Amino acid sequence: MQKIKMEIVALSHSVSQSQSYAVVLGEVAGRPRRRLPIVIGAFEAQAIAVAIEKITPTRPLTHDLVRNIFGMIDVELREIVIDNLQEGIFYSKLVCVSAGREIEIDSRTSDALALAVRFNCPIYTYEFVLEAAGIILEEDDPTASVEASPREKSQEPRTTPSSTTPLSEFSLQELNDKLKELLDQEDYERAIRIRDELDKRKRENS
Repeated sequence: MQKIKMEIVALSHSVSQSQSYAVVLGEVAGRPRRRLPIVIGAFEAQAIAVAIEKITPTRPLTHDLVRNIFGMIDVELREIVIDNLQEGIFYSKLVCVSAGREIEIDSRTSDALALAVRFNCPIYTYEFVLEAAGIILEEDDPTASVEASPREKSQEPRTTPSSTTPLSEFSLQELNDKLKELLDQEDYERAIRIRDELDKRKRENS
């Protein structure tokens, strides 16, 4: 399978859950350029942010320790690959070179991204992962939103989707409008839930 190169384009604090963050990957090439939001924990978000901002902690963080160990034993981190998505969980691997031999190491995606920033190595994924979890921003693709059915268009407007209202009660148009609003606010965790609801409806109607 052909790999698709990605880069970290945003690191956002979740509005709905104080201990959750989202790291957002962007497609480096291609049109439209898709976004891949991945929810991570506070510790991993801090580890990524520290490396991006080139902040030197007083003592090495866990990912700094891994980098130092790799350097001591002459292991090169060549790339990381987000190679699967199952039940909402992303799976990744570290592609390393040691003594002229390529080896692959299973890794949590958040840890892999924290190491990628430290080693300045490329990040890749596959088309099926982007198809399943990627988001196309409206300004990139004006046709990306799903057209509402005549029955849904005729319904009276309601409150926009919130964390307390079941998403199943809202029309496609309301969900698409809210998705754009959440993306503008960089609230990627709630955007993921709305995207999943839209994907579910697409599958049901196909």
